[in-house]
Amino acid sequence: MLDSEGLTAMLRQMYRIRLFEERIKQFYDYQGYYSETVTDAATDETDSLLTYTMYDVTSTGMIGGAVHLYIGMEAVAVGVCAALEPDDYVVSTHRGHGHAIAKGADLKRLLAELMGRKTGYSGGCGGSMHIFSLEDGLIGGNGIVGAGLPLALGAAFSAKYRGTKQLAVAFFGDGASNQGTFHESLNMAALWKLPVLFVCENNLYAASTPAVIALSTPSVADRAQAYGIPGRAVDGQDVLQVHQAAAEAAARARAGEGPTLLECKTYRFEGHCGVSSGHNNPRECEEWKKRDPIVLLEQKLRQEGLLTATDREAIRTQVLQELDEAEQFAIASPLPSPEDLEVTEAPGQSATRGA
Repeated sequence: MLDSEGLTAMLRQMYRIRLFEERIKQFYDYQGYYSETVTDAATDETDSLLTYTMYDVTSTGMIGGAVHLYIGMEAVAVGVCAALEPDDYVVSTHRGHGHAIAKGADLKRLLAELMGRKTGYSGGCGGSMHIFSLEDGLIGGNGIVGAGLPLALGAAFSAKYRGTKQLAVAFFGDGASNQGTFHESLNMAALWKLPVLFVCENNLYAASTPAVIALSTPSVADRAQAYGIPGRAVDGQDVLQVHQAAAEAAARARAGEGPTLLECKTYRFEGHCGVSSGHNNPRECEEWKKRDPIVLLEQKLRQEGLLTATDREAIRTQVLQELDEAEQFAIASPLPSPEDLEVTEAPGQSATRGA
């Protein structure tokens, strides 16, 4: 059971994710491409507006390429990662900033990576969808739907083979539960009783495809029955409910009892990609915003006398200052040189973590 300090720490982590995502969203104003302002008329001479999202980062410090925001889903990453140990493994997705921050990633190096800077986690070569940090237990994000599940399987096998108490977590979306890698990974994890937690972030959409027309069952958690492992669906907007379920699954894995499938019913408040024009179902999105995970936790803390308005503002101020420092660090950091592209191991990484 979390104490008051643990609950406040979770709120702070949720704010770190939310405010980080809001900060990087500001970089998508379609300006900065070779110092020119992008207009609809300007795009007539190019293939598409997407061309203009590849910013000239040397002049503005903007982020190039696609960014998938985690806003609205913070309770899942924080609730799960709060149940982990520092040396546990996490395999992320293309929407992975929240997972990285919840697992302990440094905001300076994270933002530097998104900006393609040499000081980033992957030396500026991985970008938004490939955050990798062995020192934080982050095996990596993945832009391929469902491709992270076998990686978590391998990490879990490694932990069991070496006789450690480590476990691996695979985050994935509802769309990935239709991929062959999902079923193959659950089957093998069940056969070998591997210490892995499969976390489905069911935000009801795979890009723009509604889960209601893509899933044969309304509950991804029900699919665990086919492999003889526990499957549990929880309110993904309630960080305490997520944390309790994750803690129980983690304890089960460490005891040698094998994997668990955890489905977190959640919702992203932004479009699929950071360069999109907004959520494809605005009315539905507004309804889900009434259950903002940060607001729900704040209400809980206030009811228990653990949070005042002053406390809340102090947390926000602290996080915003951290973000200001991260932004200054990232913009001031150098771009990787052509010679750096020959290096396969990112600065500060070590291949001796024991995997």
